Amino acid sequence: MNESMISLPLVCTRGMLVFPGNRLTIDVGRPVSLKAVEAAIAQYDNHIIFTSQVNAMDDDPSFEGVYHVATLCKVEKRIRRDSAGTIKLTVLGEKRLRLKSYDDSLGYILSSAEVMEDVVGDKNEEIALVRNITAYIASQARRGGNKIPSEASARLEGGVTASLLCDTLGQYLPLELDSRQKILEASDINERLLLVAGAIECEKEIQEIEESINKRVRDTIDENQREYYLREKLRAIKEELGDTVPQEDDSQAIREDLENNPYPEHVRKKVLEELRRFDAMPSQSSESNVVRTYIDWVMKTPWYQETTDNEDITKVETILDLEHYGLEKVKERIVEHLAVKQMTQSLKAPIICLAGPPGVGKTSLAKSISNALGREFVKASLGGVKDESEVRGHRRTYLGSMPGRIIQSMKKAGVVNPVFLLDEIDKMSSDYKGDPTSAMLEVLDPEQNAHFSDNYLEEPYDLSKVLFIATCNDLSNIPGPLRDRLEIIELSSYTEQEKVMIATNHLIKKQLKEHGLEATQVIFDNDALLFIINHYTREAGVRDLERMIAKICRKSVLRILKGKEESVHVDIASLEALLGKAPFMHTRKLEKDTVGIVTGMAYTQFGGDILPIEVNHFDGSGKFVITGQLGDVMKESATIALDYLKANKEKYGLQDIKFDKMDIHIHAPEGAVKKDGPSAGVTLITAIYSCLTNKLVSNTVAMTGEVTLHGQVLAIGGLKEKSISAHRSGIRKIIIPSQNEKDIDDIPEVVRNDLEIITASHIDTVLEHAIVK
Repeated sequence: MNESMISLPLVCTRGMLVFPGNRLTIDVGRPVSLKAVEAAIAQYDNHIIFTSQVNAMDDDPSFEGVYHVATLCKVEKRIRRDSAGTIKLTVLGEKRLRLKSYDDSLGYILSSAEVMEDVVGDKNEEIALVRNITAYIASQARRGGNKIPSEASARLEGGVTASLLCDTLGQYLPLELDSRQKILEASDINERLLLVAGAIECEKEIQEIEESINKRVRDTIDENQREYYLREKLRAIKEELGDTVPQEDDSQAIREDLENNPYPEHVRKKVLEELRRFDAMPSQSSESNVVRTYIDWVMKTPWYQETTDNEDITKVETILDLEHYGLEKVKERIVEHLAVKQMTQSLKAPIICLAGPPGVGKTSLAKSISNALGREFVKASLGGVKDESEVRGHRRTYLGSMPGRIIQSMKKAGVVNPVFLLDEIDKMSSDYKGDPTSAMLEVLDPEQNAHFSDNYLEEPYDLSKVLFIATCNDLSNIPGPLRDRLEIIELSSYTEQEKVMIATNHLIKKQLKEHGLEATQVIFDNDALLFIINHYTREAGVRDLERMIAKICRKSVLRILKGKEESVHVDIASLEALLGKAPFMHTRKLEKDTVGIVTGMAYTQFGGDILPIEVNHFDGSGKFVITGQLGDVMKESATIALDYLKANKEKYGLQDIKFDKMDIHIHAPEGAVKKDGPSAGVTLITAIYSCLTNKLVSNTVAMTGEVTLHGQVLAIGGLKEKSISAHRSGIRKIIIPSQNEKDIDDIPEVVRNDLEIITASHIDTVLEHAIVK
């Protein structure tokens, strides 16, 4: 291959060069290159031309797209790498070539090229440059930082020509492609030596900078803190280059978030202050994790995010009516709030407390309110909470500290105006760690909660847009100051008719869907639902009723799958087979008018019931016996009743009664059930009077009311439940205190229209209507 002009196959590399006298191992995969290799081996005695293309991304470079100074190479080794045809090729560079043209019509590139001979310059300059370069190689070998492979180093130490020295360094020094190509293109040996010497000087400067950086970093940090070492090294590199030192990626992201979103100014300042501390800390320190966690909490707590309320009042009413039957007072209050908000365009959200027995729909009503308003819904269960920090959060000085339930729930909601349910607010208690009910005072005060203080968050938080809805079973368990901040809406127990409507419109549909049943597969009679309500449940709400419906659905599914029935018709006759024997029997009115037995009306946790009071007397020594698990209040009422009759015996024709020679026994049936309350006074007086005078008491009359020592009848509570229970038991006339006349409207219309309601301010009115003339 001594001719000055040659024609050989050509391979274009992507950013790689091979210098004369040096080897290059490269993966060849392009079809045109693979064919060039095959042609070189088969036709050109393993000789091939290697050149680099200008644009490494060009898959099919033209003649103008490659460097025109190339290398004549000889193929030494070829290894097939995979089934796709890629080969691992090792070539040895031999001579410089200048490309003249190439032809790609053969399926590979066949290029014509001219051999470039070395040009020898001034000998003394050459010697000086060679000494400079070899001194650098020697110093690198002593420092252990030699970047030239050991094979090439050994060859250089054995003595080589200036030309081979340049080509070897050009092959292995860490240079850019343009710098390598200039060395390859230089045919003058001294010019080539100057280019290599210049590259070495640049490398020396880079090494000095690296040493300076390494020294500064080592002086400031511990050797074992590897991650911190690398971080500081990167910082020092940027400083050396004159660039500004960037913050950590997450710190920068937080700063951008603060800039791009309308966070309150005090929050922005607090986060930036904590970020400065965080960036100055070693990432492995425990304090760094504490600060990072705090920043996360502050950023993820909603400060400005807000949903838009559904302002279509009619639509809100429709949704509430659709999801809940009855509960008119609560619905009316929510609609009123929305109407005033529309009128004023700004209004502090009310703090409502739904008080009532279990199962009447307090929690589900809160969810319906959020659906109707189009707000997010979040719930915090307060039952059993007895630590103030559960509400206010822990201070950041404590290990494992975190915000209280209020801020945690706000983060979960993701907006500043959710419907926030404080469930079972009457179940909170206190211990030596503090009183959580006192912490709730700030949360539930419309005048203060715009600046709620959480111990962990440290920044004031605005809760004024939150629609708080608290639930409780017993208002007496809520401390006075906390109760004063709540707008109490009492939910009484459902009437039988309401329960039937709830079951028909909601519960049955829900359970049929959950059990995979169609409406035609299980059909409930209203009479059957009423029988279930009266004899299989004893509750104020509808939870047990829903369980009974679910039980019927389960048994129906089993029957249908076994092929016994295509559909199940639930009537009264089929209930025993589906649910077993009825466990409850509501107290029925007396069969006939009786002496000494009076029907009272009682309020229980399950709603209402009637409570017969029996009185008997017999010869004795003036004893007064009370049985039937009566509480202290009812015992006092019995004593007042007897003392009143003794004090007014002439008025009531009892002057001939020898109280000191007579024992009087008062009894309330179902002796195992505890009974108490301030509403049995009139019943006790009537029963004792009837017994002592031997006068009949009407079996169709029921009564309620407390009485004073002077016969005045006092107001009572639970009139709605008591009236419903009396009506259910067959009573058609009830006697109530005159002070409760205002509560008659609360009695359901279907019950009210079927009852004769007598109001009494004195016991005489009660006796006049109760005693059979």
